[in-house]
Amino acid sequence: SSWGMSEVPWAGGADLRPVCAGVSGRPRWPEPGKGEVCNMINKKYNEFLPSMQSAEDLVSQLEGLSSNIDLLKAGIENEVQQDLNIAVAEFTELKQQLERDTLVLSILKKLQEFDTAIKEYNTALLEKKYVAAAQQLEKARCSLKMLESRKGFELKILKALGTELTVQTQNMLYHLGEEWQKLAVWKLPPSKESSSLESVMHSELHLRTVPSKEEEIAGPPVASVLQAFAVLGELHTKLKIFGQLLLKYILKPLISYPCLQPFTEEQSDVFILRFKSKEPNLDHSSPMEVFDKIKLIFEVLHKYLLNVPLEQPAEDRKNGRVTLAELLGDAIWEELSDCLIQNCLVNSIPTNSSKLEQYVEVIKSTEEFEKALKDMQFLKGDTTDLLKYARNVNSHFANKKCQDVIVAARNLMTSEIHNTVKITPDSSVALPRLPNPGAGDHLKMQKTSKLLHNNMVNLENETKLSQYTFSLPTCRISSSVEKLMELAYQTLLEATASTDQCCIQLFYSVRNIFQLFYDVVPTYHKENLQKLPQLAALHHNNCMYIAHHLLTLGHQFRYRLTNILCDGAATFVDLVPGFRRLGMECFLAQMRVQKGEILERLSSARNFSNMDDEENYCAANKAIRQVLHQLKRLGKVWQDVLPVNVYCKAMGTLLNTALTEIVTRIAALEMLNYLWHFKLKFLSV
Repeated sequence: SSWGMSEVPWAGGADLRPVCAGVSGRPRWPEPGKGEVCNMINKKYNEFLPSMQSAEDLVSQLEGLSSNIDLLKAGIENEVQQDLNIAVAEFTELKQQLERDTLVLSILKKLQEFDTAIKEYNTALLEKKYVAAAQQLEKARCSLKMLESRKGFELKILKALGTELTVQTQNMLYHLGEEWQKLAVWKLPPSKESSSLESVMHSELHLRTVPSKEEEIAGPPVASVLQAFAVLGELHTKLKIFGQLLLKYILKPLISYPCLQPFTEEQSDVFILRFKSKEPNLDHSSPMEVFDKIKLIFEVLHKYLLNVPLEQPAEDRKNGRVTLAELLGDAIWEELSDCLIQNCLVNSIPTNSSKLEQYVEVIKSTEEFEKALKDMQFLKGDTTDLLKYARNVNSHFANKKCQDVIVAARNLMTSEIHNTVKITPDSSVALPRLPNPGAGDHLKMQKTSKLLHNNMVNLENETKLSQYTFSLPTCRISSSVEKLMELAYQTLLEATASTDQCCIQLFYSVRNIFQLFYDVVPTYHKENLQKLPQLAALHHNNCMYIAHHLLTLGHQFRYRLTNILCDGAATFVDLVPGFRRLGMECFLAQMRVQKGEILERLSSARNFSNMDDEENYCAANKAIRQVLHQLKRLGKVWQDVLPVNVYCKAMGTLLNTALTEIVTRIAALEMLNYLWHFKLKFLSV
């Protein structure tokens, strides 16, 4: 602490007094007890000196090492780095060369595979091993496809290989087609009108049957040919063509012509399917007969052609092996079922609700038919449209019935209306006796008994109205309209015995009949209604006759229809004003025409002036005679047609028109004569 070191002696025996000098700088001898401290410092100094020497040696070595590193770094930068860049470039080039060689090797292997596949294909084709040949073609196609997918490595030879593959594929298909034509031979009529019965009778299908012992000698079996088609992806095309021929020349004719019957003949190496004809009992075959014919055809095909298991290609394989029958079914069943529905089941739908129970046989026959096709694997396990259509007979019956009703009604509306029948107050629609209203009468009886039970006063008038009070007066109507009304009554009577849905459809079909009449008749018979007074009168009566029945038509059937219609919907009263207006407008238009003709004839009477003049007298006489002739003619054609009151009003109106015109013209002459005399008297005054 109070020591100072002005000098550091480097000799071991140096005097320490300068070291132990005082603060003032003067030599200071060690005090008693401090000599041990000086000895300790000398000892530490002696120990430090070798360490310092070692550190100096390390520093000199480090400087040498640093210089060596600098030399090494300079060497790396100048020599090794350049060699390393060269090595990397060589490595990259070698890697690229390896990739090119690998690609070339793979392409050469694919070319080798293609060549090997073509050679094996040719060998298999010569030996008629069609499945093996087709598989080799597929291998060649895969190899070529792999080669063509190598972008940036196009070869001119690939085009030649593709051409060769196409040629060999077509050659293979040609040989398979030849074999297929031997297996299934069609003999079709030469006539282009293949849909006629005469041409269909000349259609035949020959199926080759080869015994199992002779298969290898006679040729490849059907399975080999079809499997080869499947491998090449052409089986669906062949089956589609075969299915269309089968539909056109065998299946559809059997459905369309009831007289056709399938006829089979089995020979030593071929099975022949042809037709024979018989006299048909009906215009349309029953579904049971058609199903039996179609089933026979498929049994023959299943036995000799369709019962062949095939291995589908990998991209088409779903459930493993499939049969030819299943593939053919997928190709033609939709069109076949549609033909069966449109040309067979539609015609078997009953036209009367009483025959609906008999339709159960058709449904059962349809189920058995589909089950037989499923057993032959022609159909899958799902329910088809054919069976759905057969089971939905109630809806189809209603649709067919409604369609038939509308068609019949339209035919009546477009028929001649001059054929007439006489209607009297005693006339009624020719219908069987309607059943008791049931709920309606029961309800009325309850109400009546309740009134009597309550001892209410009977307000019934002792004077009875005539039974003809609300009857249609005697007149003539068109026979077609009478039949139309009978059709409406019959349809409603049919609705009372039908299901709820059918009942509703039939009821609204009847309403559609009258709405159709309102639109069709005035348009279809427009020219005749304008020109012929008798037809205008008939149309007037027809409309009034229909309106008269519409007043009570809904009430008569109200309690016999379904509950939905019993709540007030079963009515035709809303149509009554339209029909009355339709008849009145037509007849009034004819009245205006007749009135115009009367006035036109009277206009040629020269105003009935100067009757002393022979020419004027003849003109007036001719006009009067023409008017009388017109009125007599109208009276003759209207007298037996119109009701008496309408006839009297119509003829009275026309006669009044003629008399009014005559009186007006004569009165005008008298007024003119009076004015003339008045003028003369005035001038004389």
